[in-house]
Amino acid sequence: MNLHRLRDGKVIAVLLVVALAVVIVLNQFAPTRSAFSAKVTNGSNSAGTASYFTCASAVDVDNANALFTYQLTEASNAKTAVDDSGKAANGTYQGSMTTATTTPKACPRDTGGAYVLDGSSSFVSTPTMYRNPTTFSEEVWFRTTVAGGLLIGFGSNQVTVSGQHDRQVYLNTSGQLVFGTYNNTTQVVTSPKAYSDGAWHHVVATMSASTGMRLYADGALVASNAAFTTPETANGYFRVGYDTITGWPGAGAYYFAGSMRFAAVYSSVLSATQVANHYNAGR
Repeated sequence: MNLHRLRDGKVIAVLLVVALAVVIVLNQFAPTRSAFSAKVTNGSNSAGTASYFTCASAVDVDNANALFTYQLTEASNAKTAVDDSGKAANGTYQGSMTTATTTPKACPRDTGGAYVLDGSSSFVSTPTMYRNPTTFSEEVWFRTTVAGGLLIGFGSNQVTVSGQHDRQVYLNTSGQLVFGTYNNTTQVVTSPKAYSDGAWHHVVATMSASTGMRLYADGALVASNAAFTTPETANGYFRVGYDTITGWPGAGAYYFAGSMRFAAVYSSVLSATQVANHYNAGR
């Protein structure tokens, strides 16, 4: 066919057909894009709100102010509770030392099991005598069906029953959490509910001159006393799982019976956000 002899309209039609064919061929090789979005949640939607994926990572963020942090995941019959804070304040497992890896775990995404305390001989002693800590935070994950027993506290003796004892966090005979300090008079703050239900719970007790006493359970503030700001003047050792609580309201057995994970003490007051971060990392 001689295009020069065709009318202008026919020439334009032919050119349009050719252009359309080229576009079709090019589109076959053009890159494609697709959009996809998803929301990952668990039963309480905490996966989307937790600042840290594991309890270990949440605690590590606050290690600068830690006196010690124990994961309490050593093998059964171990003697040393390794300090993960970098302060080399390794603790010592006293009495019976066994571990459990059964579920549920305190922190499901963390490796390792839990420290099982027998209620008659098991506890962790710390190596360092601390001189009159007045600003501090005490923390531990615990699980028990027994109402009573010291969770974490401060006493004048490293291993034997302390003569002078203060800054105590314990379960009373009703299973409630109690944080107690003493300065000429006994002062305690107590949780409204009991926590001896066999589930894992997280407790933090804090104290300073500016904040007074605060008690957190499972990431939330449950009791406080802003007026009592100074504990008893004392030097001593922090103890996990055992010491005297004679004279404290609702006191029961000295020894804690149950399981523990992530015991720590800090030389600062953990904020409400930090406490919530530590708890949410285990949910």
